[in-house]
Amino acid sequence: MNIYLHVEISSRELDSKLLLATLAAARGHQVVVSSLEEIEKGLLRGWLPSGIFHTKSLTPGKQKIDRHEAIIKNGSKVTSIDEESSIDRFGYEEFSKIRYSDQTIKQSSAVFTWGEEDFETLKKNYKGHLNKFHKTGSPRADLWKASFSEYWSTPNRIPKKPFLLVSSNMTICESISFREKINIMREAGYFDRSPDLFKEKFKWRSDDYLKAIVFIEAIQFLSKYNNGYDIVFRPHPSENVDCWKVLLEGIPNVHVIREGPINAWVQKAFATLHHACTTAIECSVSQKPLVTYVATELKDHLYQNTISNQLGHIVDSKEDLLKKINFLYDETKKNYQKKNIEQLHSSILKKVYIDEKELAAEKIIKIWENILNKEVFKSINLFKLRFFILKMKINRLIGDVLKTLFGSRFRNLGTSNNEKFESFDIKEINRSVEKLQKILKIDKKIECKLISERTVVIKSSQ
Repeated sequence: MNIYLHVEISSRELDSKLLLATLAAARGHQVVVSSLEEIEKGLLRGWLPSGIFHTKSLTPGKQKIDRHEAIIKNGSKVTSIDEESSIDRFGYEEFSKIRYSDQTIKQSSAVFTWGEEDFETLKKNYKGHLNKFHKTGSPRADLWKASFSEYWSTPNRIPKKPFLLVSSNMTICESISFREKINIMREAGYFDRSPDLFKEKFKWRSDDYLKAIVFIEAIQFLSKYNNGYDIVFRPHPSENVDCWKVLLEGIPNVHVIREGPINAWVQKAFATLHHACTTAIECSVSQKPLVTYVATELKDHLYQNTISNQLGHIVDSKEDLLKKINFLYDETKKNYQKKNIEQLHSSILKKVYIDEKELAAEKIIKIWENILNKEVFKSINLFKLRFFILKMKINRLIGDVLKTLFGSRFRNLGTSNNEKFESFDIKEINRSVEKLQKILKIDKKIECKLISERTVVIKSSQ
């Protein structure tokens, strides 16, 4: 069968999509990993034959609903797992109302869940679609397991000295303006489905200015008094790297880097520092040292009471923070005791389904196979696909010219300024697939063909 995997944020999603693609290719399927635009237009215009269209969310919105309806009419099936996940918040009720609707679920052939909590909540709130929900777990969480530690390559820009990773999730340096974000959410109907969300966004933005000050001061303190390690500050995919370089300028031994996936940095750091960041859950599952900074100044932060803030070594002052991180650097990095999955925080186990016998990715592929029930699909014509993607690229360039000349009249044309989607590196993709094959003990020869900077086709050549 043909499988189309939509990637929105490369650093967050690409590796899990490669895991799905490698396993599917080994079972004889042909997989396209690409941006939303390439896949949707390919399916709607006939450049791509029908198959499974696996997307990153089912957030209601007229544009998405219309596109999915057209894709289904052309013979494809829609499935999804929400990449935002809400795994860091207690409860799933609000998230289920904001990110799903009866209509988007009805259009889907399968909705995969991260764990027990989202599975049960979706069943409760959308009782007319009980057969659509599958508690598979997430392929992203598959890669957090200690058994995949060898998968993560050493980042190219890794400091020479041991380093502390600081994982950011602050809105003050977001790549789009607050006005633009509010407008996007309003047009998507978020505030209609959750009226309190409008006020919450203002509170979050205000709180994050204070959080930024607290963390900058903490980083300055650690830089001045640490035991000889560097600090890597990693902006969130939605944050502007240059903004943080300005804010942290002049602090010795601090590197602002967003290269590659977060787990690669988690694996190489002697410890990770955060506040209310889902990276904490990744660290816990990956069994890596974690420090949670719940500074007293942040006691009223909107997201102070999160699952992630209950994990790892919890400290509330710069002085205690320094002591704990220096301790981890001097001692724990040598003797860190790994936990069994059963010893993970109970809240994590409700949020993230960890099956030691079968990967979430394997479960998802088997469900896809059942959905299509051995239907015969046309093979993807790579020459045709390359031609039409080139045509799209030319059209985007023309759109860029029109926007430059005539401004807002052509604002919907041209190249999207998406810092979240990094161009594919075919050498790195091949290396990643080879490592996955080794870990998974897959002997079949798997080919990765780069169609464009945002599209790769993965299939078995045997």
